Amino acid sequence: MIKVNAIGDACPIPVVKAKNAVKSLQGGGQVEVLVDNEIAVQNLTKMAVQKGYGVKSQKLEERRYQVLLTVEGEEAKKEEAEKEAAQEVQECCPDRRRNIVVAISSSQMGEGSEELGRALMKSFLYALAQQEELPRTILFYNGGAAFTCEGSAALEDLKSMEAEGVEILTCGTCLNHYGLTEKLQVGAVTNMYVIAEKMTGAGVIVKP
Repeated sequence: MIKVNAIGDACPIPVVKAKNAVKSLQGGGQVEVLVDNEIAVQNLTKMAVQKGYGVKSQKLEERRYQVLLTVEGEEAKKEEAEKEAAQEVQECCPDRRRNIVVAISSSQMGEGSEELGRALMKSFLYALAQQEELPRTILFYNGGAAFTCEGSAALEDLKSMEAEGVEILTCGTCLNHYGLTEKLQVGAVTNMYVIAEKMTGAGVIVKP
């Protein structure tokens, strides 16, 4: 078993440390990750589920959680085979939608009047939902996190885009910071590792 101490580490460091530990496993095994907040536990659990790892978590004491990842010996070969298969499918049937990523980091659009800025951002999200070519992913972080939560005037537009296949992701650390973790209404919680991955892999990034 490989033990990883990620207590005190901010997102996405616990996920990065866990991934590096998994890579160093020889013939499968377990990785124990210690963290100090529930958001980190959720991020690690989501990563494990996506990768097909076994995962268990428990609260050891106040601000101390254990996440146990179990990786089968054939997991690396399986993951590589899946990547090759996905590449073959992409070559035969390429996605006609460009990899457009929209990044919303504020509750308002532009500088100047805050009231006007909020109205403009709401109008932007409505207009975005009406486009013939929708983005693949919309990222919400910092002040933008409130748009995916209870009380947001943009929920109907966001749910409409999600129904059309648009991936909607909100930063978990940001939700926690603003006390919105339990109020998420659309999309999924994500972490900074995934946000960076989506941005660096984008064909076009739109930041209103």
